[in-house]
Amino acid sequence: MTMKTPLEYVESLRAMKVNAYVGAEKVESPVDHPAIAPHVNTVAKIYEMAQDPQYKGLITAESHLTGREINRWTHIFMSTDDLVRKIKMLRLMGQATGTCFQRCVGLDAMNASYAISYEIDQAKGTDYHQRFKEYLIYVQDNDLMIAGAMTDPKGNRAKSPSQQDDPDQYVRVVERRPDGVVIRGAKLHNTGGINSHEFLVLPGTGLKPEEADYAIACAVPADAEGVTMIFGRQSNDDRKLQGNCVDLGNSRFGIVGGEVMVVFDDVFVPNERIFLNGEIEFVGQMVNYFATWHRANYGGCKGGNADVLIGATAKIAQIHGVERNTIVKDKVIEMIHLTETCYAGAIGASASGYALPCGSYMVDPMMANTVKQNITRNVYAVGRLAHDIAGGFVATLPEEAAFEDEEIGKWVTKYHLCNEGDDVMERVHYGRYIENATSVTTMVEAMHGAGSPQAQRIVMLGLSNLKGKMAMAEEVIEGDSDVLGLKIRGRVVSDKADTND
Repeated sequence: MTMKTPLEYVESLRAMKVNAYVGAEKVESPVDHPAIAPHVNTVAKIYEMAQDPQYKGLITAESHLTGREINRWTHIFMSTDDLVRKIKMLRLMGQATGTCFQRCVGLDAMNASYAISYEIDQAKGTDYHQRFKEYLIYVQDNDLMIAGAMTDPKGNRAKSPSQQDDPDQYVRVVERRPDGVVIRGAKLHNTGGINSHEFLVLPGTGLKPEEADYAIACAVPADAEGVTMIFGRQSNDDRKLQGNCVDLGNSRFGIVGGEVMVVFDDVFVPNERIFLNGEIEFVGQMVNYFATWHRANYGGCKGGNADVLIGATAKIAQIHGVERNTIVKDKVIEMIHLTETCYAGAIGASASGYALPCGSYMVDPMMANTVKQNITRNVYAVGRLAHDIAGGFVATLPEEAAFEDEEIGKWVTKYHLCNEGDDVMERVHYGRYIENATSVTTMVEAMHGAGSPQAQRIVMLGLSNLKGKMAMAEEVIEGDSDVLGLKIRGRVVSDKADTND
């Protein structure tokens, strides 16, 4: 089969009979709902660009399983080049959409499942890896969009899954059958879930020996019996329902990624779609694999989003007539510096990757966690500078209809115009984009996506080799030098005679 066109992707969603809600409204066709349509359009852009010959080898790849050309969003990272191309693809997609394009979680979940299923098979003699390879070929050949489902509700954070008052606060197996299992629970914050074909369900945390029922990794069709999707609210999301474009800011592609709560109410999963089942000793590594790849991503996708935001901010400065002001230029430079710092880290983490036992490639863990730690700060800093340069009007603009009103339109136009002859709506539209791109939804996603900041700090400390660094310091500061065959302590080597002349 060939890769889907944008229209084929949209029609494939329409053909599914999902159980989905926006607020308390049951939605028969999510793809056609105004709250969801911008997110569908964002993913359709990926399908569109994959058809473009100029992106061949960047948004497309060769399947290592079949040799066929596939969408890179369904690819396994088989080299450091694959890892680098992924980051470049993420930045390109961020530049093309100015928002979250929703497919990173699924891609990294597939790679984590591929790696861990192999390691379980090697240790336990199971057939998970072969199952997953067959499932992956199905995904690649049908060019499916996969939503990674990782984050459990968690209940009381001080308690582990088995200690919860409500055992369903973490997805678990509630029944085992010869031909599969029945799962129950929910996953939160599933980016792009409501416009995906399948959920790849993975454990979200390490588990205790008595928590084997929570050790489940499996693939579930989005329209499987017992699956309910509940769309989450986002900043200013009511504007989508009003049918206007300017007030949306990013009118084509929406805000962030369209997150959904997915409920698994006694969902049956057949054996061929199960890739980990009770092997608790492998859960921590599976979570670690996923998180490490995913944390490196942010230097790419947020870099691309920031490129658009920097452009919108520079445009506003131009409209305001301050683009040549040295203070403004310096702030734009700082936005660029913060963005490129994150991107450079993501490229470095990818170029420094290494092979896993299964043959796929992992990014450098220390650098990947550093990238995400920088994102939790730099995205806020870039947003702050955008607010600083653009000014307060981005937060107080009247709605679009006010500019068209017979009574007040003349006033809101007059007092939002910077230069005679300009189109006032140009200023409004760029201001709305900045408001959109720096909303609380965007910032919280940058903070907590791929794990909250402390998670990265814990990993960074664990990988830091502090004892080794102390030994380095001891050698440099207290060690004797054999340079030039001399024992030197506290003085500079010189080839000149010591003389008082």
